[in-house]
Amino acid sequence: MSQRIAILQGHPDPAGGHFCHALASAYERAAREAEHEVRRIDVARLGLPLLRNAQEWEWKPASGPIGDAQQTLAWCQHQVIVFPLWLGDMPAVLKGFFEQVLRPGFAISGSRAGRLPKKLLAGRSARIVVTMGMPALFYSAYYRAHSVKSLKRNILEFCGIAPVRTTLIGMVEGRKQAREDWLMQLSVLGTQGR
Repeated sequence: MSQRIAILQGHPDPAGGHFCHALASAYERAAREAEHEVRRIDVARLGLPLLRNAQEWEWKPASGPIGDAQQTLAWCQHQVIVFPLWLGDMPAVLKGFFEQVLRPGFAISGSRAGRLPKKLLAGRSARIVVTMGMPALFYSAYYRAHSVKSLKRNILEFCGIAPVRTTLIGMVEGRKQAREDWLMQLSVLGTQGR
C-alpha cells in the first residue's frame, strides 16, 4: 500500500555529502521506486531563526518555509527523521526546526487550564534514524538513548505521532562495508514505507 512520506534530513551542513544525506537519499530512492509519495525537507537549507520566547512560539505566524514544512507534515502519513548525534543530542538546527514547526494550533491545541493539549498530528507514524561515532549498543545501554527517547516521547508522541520506531547506526567512521549495509537497510525500509 502506497504511503505519503516526509523525510526530514536533519544534518546541519547545508552543503550535503555526509552519511546522513546518503541514508536519506537511499530511503527516498527506494520509497519512490516502490511508488510511495515522498517529500523531503533538508532542514539546514531552510535558514530558520531560533525562537527567543514563549510568545514567538505561541503567536508568531507560520509563514514561508515554516508554513511549507507544516503543510508537508500535515500531508504525510509517515515521517523519517535522519540526523547525527551531536553532543549527545540532535543538532541545534533540527531542534530549532521542531520548535518553529510544531506550534500550538498545528501540532497541539492551545493550552487549557489544568488540561493537557490535544494531539493534532495523531494518525501518523515516524522513524528516527541516528548516526553516531560510538557503538549504538553503548549509546543504548550506557546513555540509555536519552536524546532519542526525548524526541520520541516529548516531541513526536506529545503531538500524537505514533508508533515511533528507531534505527541507531553506530561506528559510522571509516567502515565502508558497514555503511553499505546500512544504506541497503534504509533502502529496504524505504521500499516498505516504514
